Amino acid sequence: MEEQLRRELGCSFVKATGHSGGGCISQGQSYDTDRGRVFVKVNHKAEARRMFEGEMAGLAAILRTGMVRVPAPIKVLDAPGGGSMLVMEHVDMRVLGSHATQLGAQLADLHLENQKLGEMLRKEAGTVGMNSGLQGPHPGDIQLVWVRRGRGQADRPFVDQFGFDVVTCCGYLPQVNDWQTDWVTFYVRQRIQPQMDLVEKGSGDREALELWSALQLKLPGLFHDLDIVPALLHGDLWGGNVAEDSSGPIIFDPASFYGHSEYELAIAGMFGGFSSPFYSAYHRRIPKACGFEKRLRLYQLFHYLNHWNHFGSGYRGPALSIMRNLIQ
Repeated sequence: MEEQLRRELGCSFVKATGHSGGGCISQGQSYDTDRGRVFVKVNHKAEARRMFEGEMAGLAAILRTGMVRVPAPIKVLDAPGGGSMLVMEHVDMRVLGSHATQLGAQLADLHLENQKLGEMLRKEAGTVGMNSGLQGPHPGDIQLVWVRRGRGQADRPFVDQFGFDVVTCCGYLPQVNDWQTDWVTFYVRQRIQPQMDLVEKGSGDREALELWSALQLKLPGLFHDLDIVPALLHGDLWGGNVAEDSSGPIIFDPASFYGHSEYELAIAGMFGGFSSPFYSAYHRRIPKACGFEKRLRLYQLFHYLNHWNHFGSGYRGPALSIMRNLIQ
């Protein structure tokens, strides 16, 4: 491993440190190099490269915004013995505590960034139109237009669709991120339906399939009069994927895509780890819209189905309970 890292990273010195870690999907190890300490995640599944390339793209996208800190991704490599590994910046982290309020504000800023880019673009297009007699771009063309940022900030495109440029994984299951102009269409076809297909394949659970068919008829009412601007999401923001150091909060292990900002808070509320100051700071910037609580349950449905398909039928009950309650 150390020899491969020396060769691939162009380092003259690589040595494993005492820092190791991992979760239920991948394992990790830190290494000291002459270019600084790095953290290497390893997964030996055949699909690991796709998973890590999606994670690297998500980290890079969040990093470019400058809104919230993430470990800087470096490279995806083949792992010894099969599978792949993701090399990234090493960050000394501790459990999120005193910086929870800051994380809430920064997460909201991340979610608002694309909307603000769109507002800048419309303003600039209006100014150009007034000066030249030309109309601004049509909404469907906006994602192709780049907005010039201030000094020290990277230029970023405004994205007016829902999806992502690459496949990302929530756990080890791939997420279909094909671009869609309508959020509800994206969420039904590319989040819930693939999970329901796995449930049908795995257990053929008739009650779950019938509830999902009934719930789909109710979905338009949950989004009545709601204008959803695509927001760059972490995508898997549970308590195990957030931390802090002395300088502030850190988020990691993303399953990123452009979606509805409310989706981000679904898994955050399922397993704990987020205090009331976090939510207060977030909602000061992005207030709850009408119907927020019901949509939050709808977004939690994805995560309960995803856990069902990862870890077994212990998550069946909560998934079915959500569907029953939303149908009533």
